[in-house]
Amino acid sequence: MSRPTLLFDLDGTLADTALDLCATMNVILEMHGRDGVPQERVRHLVGGGARLLLERGFRETGTPADEALLDLSFRQFIDYYSRHIADHTKLWPGVRNQLDLLAERKALMAVCTNKPERLSHQLLAMLGIDHYFPVVIGGDTLPVKKPDPEHLFEAIRRLGGDAGHAVMVGDSEADIEAAKNARLPSICVSFGYTRVPVADLGADLVIDHFDAFPEALKTLMPLHFGRA
Repeated sequence: MSRPTLLFDLDGTLADTALDLCATMNVILEMHGRDGVPQERVRHLVGGGARLLLERGFRETGTPADEALLDLSFRQFIDYYSRHIADHTKLWPGVRNQLDLLAERKALMAVCTNKPERLSHQLLAMLGIDHYFPVVIGGDTLPVKKPDPEHLFEAIRRLGGDAGHAVMVGDSEADIEAAKNARLPSICVSFGYTRVPVADLGADLVIDHFDAFPEALKTLMPLHFGRA
């Protein structure tokens, strides 16, 4: 039997990155004469990568940015964020324990994120969980990103896994739509960042804490996790 394959989003799923994303976006907005966006609003803007976050930030604070401004702002964002990527970012409660349990069960694990790949590797290392993820597919790894199913399929191929034994774990519409497009089951965390209510995303299961993760896996992957 193929080994179970778990594909994890990063921002909002494995880690609470909103404070650092918020701070970086506001620094860039203020550099261009805009007001900052309150933290509680940023959590609804995250998802789809830094460029889309900036695009939404400019719309939130006035006239939408043109492509030239977005190009410049994106470069400024990456430069600043790479130097402040984990000032406030932390793993969600229970994440490390669940990754340990999955490693014990010989699960294959990858990160599938729309965050740039270099920054994803950097953050995973700073959080001390990079060794769980031999494969990281970022927003710039391929010509496509989530919700395109190829983003997930490439992760499965690089892991040597089987799509028939894979589950996507995320927090937003990009994650759940990617899973649907790939015809993979999905688990959505209720505490992440989404512009669409979690109940409307259409995930197969929703969990409110990573302590509930083992039971979710038993439901979706009984051949692998339905026994001790």
